[in-house]
Amino acid sequence: MGSLEDSERLAPFVAMALGCVHRSYPNQIAHLLRDDSDARPPRALTPVFYGCYDWHSAVHGHWLLARASRVFPDAPFAAPARAALETSLTAAGIAGEVAYLRDRPTFERPYGLGWLFALQAELEDGLAEALAPLTAIARGHLVNWLPKLSSPTRVGTHAQTAFALGLVLDAARTMGDHDLAAIVSARAHDFFAGDHDYPLHLEPGGEDFLSPSLGSADLMARVLAPDAFATWLTRVLPDDAPTRLAPVQSHATRRRIVSRRSARRPG
Repeated sequence: MGSLEDSERLAPFVAMALGCVHRSYPNQIAHLLRDDSDARPPRALTPVFYGCYDWHSAVHGHWLLARASRVFPDAPFAAPARAALETSLTAAGIAGEVAYLRDRPTFERPYGLGWLFALQAELEDGLAEALAPLTAIARGHLVNWLPKLSSPTRVGTHAQTAFALGLVLDAARTMGDHDLAAIVSARAHDFFAGDHDYPLHLEPGGEDFLSPSLGSADLMARVLAPDAFATWLTRVLPDDAPTRLAPVQSHATRRRIVSRRSARRPG
């Protein structure tokens, strides 16, 4: 289990998730309207994952609650996190999610579905059983889609193929879904095994929160043996990769750093 210091660092993030998983608005949806009956609020369309601004963030928020309460079962936030999960993951709510996702094979694919698998793998006992019907629908969509995908999407935003496949692969292995793990691993080899000379000078893009290059590397680390991965990584990354891969700082972060440095300077 995690340390007290780690749980204290995590607490603000858990509070953030608790504050949004059951909050209806603001909300941004990617929703296909087929007739007037589809014009409903998000909490009616997807009755479990309607909070946190959008569907994938709601799923991710529930994953955070599940992970935090499992790793830190005695932390002050653990009981509220478990209670929030039990409030969300009801049979009726999951049935509503299943009805929505069943005939929408492109919905939240791949990013949101990747987080759904991560959540499924993190849950225990009855909550895992409750979510399983929705994850089964998502599994079917991914298994139908992956063989048809001719090329991966190499961006630093939600559509990135590698990041989502990494989430799915980890979850499939945790859950013992060997067939799904084999499909994902095969597609990872198809998409990325022949890569070389990643253009790190083009990263990051202005909207990136993921690295296209590191996303691919992170996935290949899961499917290649250590020696093979070392050879692959040497081929894809330029010699100056360590300097190009410095963590990105937001404008607000830079301002805080400059402010702290200025405060330390002698007058």
